[in-house]
Amino acid sequence: MKFTEAKLEAAITHLLETQGYPHIKGDTLTNRSPQEVLITDDLRQFLSQKYQADNLTTAEIDSIIRKLEVLSASDLYASNKTIMTWVSDGFTFKRDDRSQKDLYIHFIDYSDSDLNHYKFVTQMEIVGYEKRIPDGVLYINGLPLVVFEFKSAIREETTLHEAYVQLTTRYKRDIPELFKYNG
Repeated sequence: MKFTEAKLEAAITHLLETQGYPHIKGDTLTNRSPQEVLITDDLRQFLSQKYQADNLTTAEIDSIIRKLEVLSASDLYASNKTIMTWVSDGFTFKRDDRSQKDLYIHFIDYSDSDLNHYKFVTQMEIVGYEKRIPDGVLYINGLPLVVFEFKSAIREETTLHEAYVQLTTRYKRDIPELFKYNG
């Protein structure tokens, strides 16, 4: 029996599932267009739960999501640096109702991981300048924070370097929006 790329993907998927990362096939995510890389439903749900006591409104949640989406994919370094700072440290959010105090927004709850929404999504079609289908993307609260590209060790012509080039050259060129969220 050969250890193919599909078997490698299945093994890693199983490993991640045992660690609490539910597996989702990309074609089953029906509430997103192929141009979208965020899972906005998860992000909305997380923000709504985390800031429920602060009465964060739907409009404010939409504003936070737009804040992420409007960062330019044409300057990946700057956008990625900004998003990674927000993910690790949070940011000040000015409320729509100026009589309310500003909120400090975090995209991941580091103190109560039960609030976080984890997903390992495989074979999700993403359309940017070209259509690409990453082997796997690890999402936390709707943010695509890790991209996986699996290569079989039994094919001599397929190397780790090939996976590296596929991720850092072709994918970054063709679907730069995805790489705003991960380095």
